[in-house]
Amino acid sequence: MAVLNSPSLIRLFRARVIVLILTCSFVLCVVWNLENKTPEISTELMTDQTLEYFLSQGKIQVKDAADIEWAHAANSKNKITEALQSSAHMIEADILLRSNDPKEPIMAHPPETDSDVTLRDWLKEVKASDKGIKLDFKSLTAVAPSMVLLDEVRAELRGPVWINADILPGPGGKATPLDPKVFLEAAVTPGSHGDVLSLGWTTGWTADTHNPGYSWEMVREMEAMCRTLRHPVTFPVRAALLAHSFSQLHWLLQQSDRYSLTVWITLSVVLSPRYSLTIWTGHTDVFVVKDLLPYRSDIDKTRIYYDLLDSQRTQLKGLTGY
Repeated sequence: MAVLNSPSLIRLFRARVIVLILTCSFVLCVVWNLENKTPEISTELMTDQTLEYFLSQGKIQVKDAADIEWAHAANSKNKITEALQSSAHMIEADILLRSNDPKEPIMAHPPETDSDVTLRDWLKEVKASDKGIKLDFKSLTAVAPSMVLLDEVRAELRGPVWINADILPGPGGKATPLDPKVFLEAAVTPGSHGDVLSLGWTTGWTADTHNPGYSWEMVREMEAMCRTLRHPVTFPVRAALLAHSFSQLHWLLQQSDRYSLTVWITLSVVLSPRYSLTIWTGHTDVFVVKDLLPYRSDIDKTRIYYDLLDSQRTQLKGLTGY
């Protein structure tokens, strides 16, 4: 008993206990760090840097979103080559998951189910350019694998990245929107904090009848969906539906300087600092260009993109009050 209670043995026992505790603490710390090595998603509020980028490149001369030009449906090898050689600042393409094996993201618009170019190869082409890209998702299943591919090349992309999907039902819309919660969970990755989220409504338009615009219920539902996002957001809006929607869309942009609009005519246009609008019209839409003037004159010119035909762009710029 005298030996067991000797001061030297007690000190030795205490030292070993301390070493054991420190060792266990170190192991637990290493394991915790390994399990939590995924970088956190940025909580910083981001603003749309699209105009700043093209100004810095000398591609536009003034900070006016109306000067941004678009190339659309670059969903094939020929189309992407054509877009890269064009004067367009932004290249838009549609993404689906290939229906046959290998099931991978491809550039295609429904009802097409296959393509001669995959997203992986498409990104190889565009990353060598100074143009921006807009990826338009047509299926939920394509979002997660596409974001993985996009994250792999982000360091090599020079231009802005826009991520687009219709996530809510809108005026006249018959198509089923993508589930907003599922879409955003897949699209908002740790590397995506600088992306512009282009979030729209499904819409429709019928000739020779009254076509209602974006209702208060529609814009309030969208704003509630986007309120907690940290990304800049642009709202694609159909040009033919804008005449009856000014109050609603103006209010929407006032809710955040991260919002913009993109007005489109079978193309697109945007509005708002963090929020923006994209105004568009279908092939059969009856669209009066002068209906855009209230948006042009009453809303900051940095917050509305116009994805219009060249002839419509020229007509808009020639209007008194442009």
